[in-house]
Amino acid sequence: MKTLVVLMVTGGIAVSAWGVTPTPEEMAQARAWAQAKFEGAQAEGAVKAGLSVIENNDPLQLNERNGKPLHMDKQYARGLYAHAPSKVVVQLPGPGKTFFATVGVDSNEQTSGQRGSVVFAVRVGDAEKFRSGVMREGTAPLPLEVDLGGAQELTLIVEDSGDGISCDQSDWADARVALADGREVWLDELPILNEQRPFDTTPPFSFVYGGKASPELLTGWTLKRERKQLDDTRVGHTTVYTDPETKLEVRCEGIEYLDFPTVEWTVHFKNKGTADSPLLTDVKGLNARLDRGEQGEFVLHHQVGTLVKANDYEPLETVLEKGKTFDLAPRGGRPCGTVFPYFNLEYSGGGAIVVVGWSGQWSARFARDDTRGLTVTSGQETTHFVLRPGEEVRTPMTVMQFWRGDRTRAQNVWRRWMMAHNVPKPGGVFPAPQLTPCSSHQYGEMIHADEASQLMFIDRYLEERIPIAYWWMDAGWYVNETGWPNTGTWEVDTKRFPRGLRSITDYAHGKGLKSIVWFEPERVTPGTWQYVNQPEWLNGKGDGQKLLNLGNRVAWDWLVGHISGFIES
Repeated sequence: MKTLVVLMVTGGIAVSAWGVTPTPEEMAQARAWAQAKFEGAQAEGAVKAGLSVIENNDPLQLNERNGKPLHMDKQYARGLYAHAPSKVVVQLPGPGKTFFATVGVDSNEQTSGQRGSVVFAVRVGDAEKFRSGVMREGTAPLPLEVDLGGAQELTLIVEDSGDGISCDQSDWADARVALADGREVWLDELPILNEQRPFDTTPPFSFVYGGKASPELLTGWTLKRERKQLDDTRVGHTTVYTDPETKLEVRCEGIEYLDFPTVEWTVHFKNKGTADSPLLTDVKGLNARLDRGEQGEFVLHHQVGTLVKANDYEPLETVLEKGKTFDLAPRGGRPCGTVFPYFNLEYSGGGAIVVVGWSGQWSARFARDDTRGLTVTSGQETTHFVLRPGEEVRTPMTVMQFWRGDRTRAQNVWRRWMMAHNVPKPGGVFPAPQLTPCSSHQYGEMIHADEASQLMFIDRYLEERIPIAYWWMDAGWYVNETGWPNTGTWEVDTKRFPRGLRSITDYAHGKGLKSIVWFEPERVTPGTWQYVNQPEWLNGKGDGQKLLNLGNRVAWDWLVGHISGFIES
């Protein structure tokens, strides 16, 4: 089963039947993602000079407040008017040298009488370069000069002083930057950027190794990148990080699609050293930040999974509010149980389809910050292990598809990508619809079934002219003394099926049908053959249900040989 966390970007293939041709903008987003995350470079021109309004209680205004000049101790012809809480990111056209401004509370009919109290701050990167004391209307404005040290981005912040935001109307008067090349840039001349910020070049995955987070570690590891044309519609990207001390290799294998706005990747961890690796924990195949525009909010479109209930796959919608975290995970190791691993994130007039590709237990987290950002992480729900020399493991596959415009159209683009690049085509054609019935609801799966009941059901389906393709023999065909599930003795119950299951399969073949037999070998219950005779193959404590350890080579070889022999016989 392919369970994907996919973020997808729609691109340029001609599709006539549904009117869902990917747009150049969508394809450009996919290319920008691949370039940033796989090639380590932002697209040329991706960082635009301008003002990104991350937060502002009122609309940011340039050179005025509601049609009147900025006013503190005097009127100012130029500058920015903001209302706390406010956060404005200034992206410069070149390296900055010094930021100049005069700051204070705007004097007007609403703030008159020292109403409003704010604190100004300027951040450059992760460092706070300036912070004022509490400033009120009528107090002297504060001129400031902030050394930018060559930075091309700074953040202007206005906070309330702890007494609420009433009348916290604030001015960055005469706001300008002296660039390192001698030019002067006035902030009121920069455009207000409403689109999301460009993708950063951090890897699209994360992990903790020996107690240290991967962003801290990878900067000191050996890095190699490779780009290879796979065919006319796909480009392969391989990024390899190697720890010079322990020789752990972290390899990201990605594919960029050229006919759809889709990117996918899987991360592999291999111990190429001679000793056990340090502890690997919190491994996330997807760890990426998305930014929305100034307006609107992130909306997560997701679905109920399946537990064979009336609301299976029910569509759900969750608004991802600032500062909130939303978690999803199935139950009991079933990838589509209770929740569905396909998501559509809608924001800024478009969005991203996100899918987790894993056939076991996974988890996904959508964490909103206090500004315009959303961090999406996904992977196996729990990772806490070491790798012995030569051992290798992988993360779930992640897929991404970005889209613009209509969300339903985006889903059709996604569907076409799935059909073009994922659905098997035996002999070059799509398989016909296949009906695979069983008698489970009549006989308690197959706990109470026998050979005669199975042959009768095959005949009845065909008598009713229902075009079935397979006959499904479900759970309970094996020796099953105590009822459901009682798994771990994978031998046919000859009391009910004296000729084995072969007689049923032969009968189905004679009717032009194929057959399916159900196995769930990872679950082992008390009293079964594996539980009694091979306890060293099992994981789990106490006397209850346990799991077959498929990492035990002896157990694995037995299982493959046993089921293979069963199928042949």
